[in-house]
Amino acid sequence: MMKVVKIGLWILLALLILIQFIRPEKNSGEIYTESFICNVVDVPKNVEQILRVSCYDCHSDSTVYPWYVNVQPIAWWLEDHIKDGKDELNFSTFKKRKLKGQLKKLQEIAKLVEKREMPFESYTYIHKDAILNEAQIKLIRNWTKKSYDKLMADSLAKSDK
Repeated sequence: MMKVVKIGLWILLALLILIQFIRPEKNSGEIYTESFICNVVDVPKNVEQILRVSCYDCHSDSTVYPWYVNVQPIAWWLEDHIKDGKDELNFSTFKKRKLKGQLKKLQEIAKLVEKREMPFESYTYIHKDAILNEAQIKLIRNWTKKSYDKLMADSLAKSDK
């Protein structure tokens, strides 16, 4: 029985070593693209700083990777998390969404931040500076409301012409 356990542990160790060579592609594009959110709505510098620290790693085309991304299977988990985040909202491609989608995402940002569902606890566990305080939450809520109202007003003005 002990021999079977030893063989199993050696196989497990070999697999752990082998998977270190299977690397996912990194999210290392440009954040500030032609379709970046700043090209749709005004993003004040203080709001942009909050988004950069708390959101862009998972919700843009460029991630600042921590050291532990070099350990498998952690890198796979992170890449899956980033892919899901970008599928849900990508600030780098915000302009590509239709107006209705842009408006919906602005509302969702405010709601998820207010309910403290974003950024994820699994992210803020390591990235303590990404934890939003009440003033930052209020700032994001006010910015999303102002942006929503501006997009609606612009849309109505275009339809009146």
